[in-house]
Amino acid sequence: MEQKLHQGIAAAVAAMALHLAVGGVLAAPPGDSAKQEVVIPDAQTGSLYPLLRATASRSTFDLSFLQSRFQDVEAWKREARPKVLSLLHYDPPRCDPRAEVVERVDCGAYVREKLYFYTTPDIRVPAYLLLPKGEPKRRPAIVALHDHGAFFVWGKEKVIATPNEHPALTEFKRTSYSGRSYGDELAKRGYVVIAIDMFYWGERRMLLAQDPPAWRDRDTMTVEDVAAMNRRCSAQTSLVATGLFEAGVTWAGVMFLDDIRTVDFLLTRPEVDPERIGCCGLSVGGFRAAHLAGLDPRIKAAVVVGWMSTYGSMLQNKLTSIGFMKVVPGLYRHMDLPDVVSMLAPGALMVIHGTQDGLFPADGVREAFDKIAAVYQKAGVPERFQGVTYEGPHEFNAQMQEKAFAWLDRWLKP
Repeated sequence: MEQKLHQGIAAAVAAMALHLAVGGVLAAPPGDSAKQEVVIPDAQTGSLYPLLRATASRSTFDLSFLQSRFQDVEAWKREARPKVLSLLHYDPPRCDPRAEVVERVDCGAYVREKLYFYTTPDIRVPAYLLLPKGEPKRRPAIVALHDHGAFFVWGKEKVIATPNEHPALTEFKRTSYSGRSYGDELAKRGYVVIAIDMFYWGERRMLLAQDPPAWRDRDTMTVEDVAAMNRRCSAQTSLVATGLFEAGVTWAGVMFLDDIRTVDFLLTRPEVDPERIGCCGLSVGGFRAAHLAGLDPRIKAAVVVGWMSTYGSMLQNKLTSIGFMKVVPGLYRHMDLPDVVSMLAPGALMVIHGTQDGLFPADGVREAFDKIAAVYQKAGVPERFQGVTYEGPHEFNAQMQEKAFAWLDRWLKP
């Protein structure tokens, strides 16, 4: 009798294990007591991946413009934008920027202003503003959004040239931007250009009491100091993200709202034409550009470089490309990243991707390009989206920059 009971229990356990198998993965019961072979998926989350896949598969994308209930693009955006903004869990009060210009330098074809302005009553951001010379008139403007690059000591200086550039920064620009400061290149073409330090970068980097004193002054840091501080900042992003989450906000929300409030500041400048504002960025700068373009109706043209994929395709082996700071909790239930950036329509959008960029799955990039194209087709402006691929790595090289500049010229210059 006892032997039959044990056999029955064993059979029940085996049946339970088979019932828990998801997508070819056999999940053993608690304690791993069942003598069953466990097949671990080839995924960054291993045996936990089936839960992620099953959950993502239930996403309805009810706020995608490709749903049949949406026919008018403006009506769609009026419903979708507030939802995305609510998921950021960050809605600080608007405030007077109270800009303070602390430096003004003649750079030949343009003037560079170093300034600080408030994006919220609590946050004062450092920025560079480039103002082309020539006859006084309102000009097109570009919000130049710097990247992540695991390089935290500088932010806005990655896209804006400054004197006596640190060797570590020069080397970073060489590998990521063909050695160019693309904000300056745009200023030479007649654009007003603004670049801020993103939260956790540049003058907003995290300083700790126990840091070496040399880390306080970037001008005197050695190359080794820069590398060490970058490593420390990389290692503690999860800690900072946890602090933000516990405070009730998201890292993405802080990034995106700072960028939106940067547009607010631009509109206070008499040099800027409010009807001709665009944005551009590489990597996390591209991620920021995608959301600024989708969430702010004042953006009329955008270039997203090195940051576009469907999220579902990244769940298996590209989660490290997303990271804490780029999560918008709950978004994938309603929209995918290509849906968000497509809220720029009918504004002009170029997305550039390097085929050797290992941060994103090739099928996810193709799916994103196809979805954006379908949205623009349905919106009646297919010519205002262009997906571009280059044989190259994760970078915004000189050739890509010239392609991007020509696109911005086409849509932002009369």
